[in-house]
Amino acid sequence: MPVNDAIANARATTAPLEKAALRRELKRRRRTLSPQAQRLAAEKLSERLKTLPEIQRAQRVSLYLPVHGEIDPTPMIKWFRARRVDVYLPVLRPLAKNSLWFVAYRPNTPMVKNRFNIWEPAPRFSAERCNRLPAWALDTLIAPLVGFDAHANRMGMGGGFYDRTLAFVRHRRPAPQLIGVAHACQEVKALPTEPWDIPLSAIVTDTKIVRP
Repeated sequence: MPVNDAIANARATTAPLEKAALRRELKRRRRTLSPQAQRLAAEKLSERLKTLPEIQRAQRVSLYLPVHGEIDPTPMIKWFRARRVDVYLPVLRPLAKNSLWFVAYRPNTPMVKNRFNIWEPAPRFSAERCNRLPAWALDTLIAPLVGFDAHANRMGMGGGFYDRTLAFVRHRRPAPQLIGVAHACQEVKALPTEPWDIPLSAIVTDTKIVRP
């Protein structure tokens, strides 16, 4: 369900403090979901993702390991592997400000926690070029959202990791199809947008699919 009107009616002119308050509220909403509700949401998300042509056609997909109540896309991994789809995880790129590598996620990939306490492929494994894929070479990228609206505008964590890494999609092809995912309770009536926001192909939740 949408958040309360005072927060949900955020506009493009929203001051930074109001945007930060909106982000906190939406993160609180997803954290309050019970483990059972989280599992059910993950199952329903997976069902909807499987219907997307961007997912059905993909041979190289990036997704993420959820933290802090993010909706969980990992039930898709077994389905991808059965279809011989290569799965990648975002990894904090060393010596680069707020940008990402995409590193192969296999059953034997060594994992460590990064500075945000998120599991990711270990640095030595990630540093080997044979284990990485350039962002432009991905077919589809599944990314977590903090918030979204009915026009497929989205709000991220605020660090700009995906925006910086994917800035090339505005002027270069090939480029991956970008799918944002979130719980239904993270929807708002309108979201403030920024010039550097990378547009999405679709937003998928446990209850619906939103196209721009």
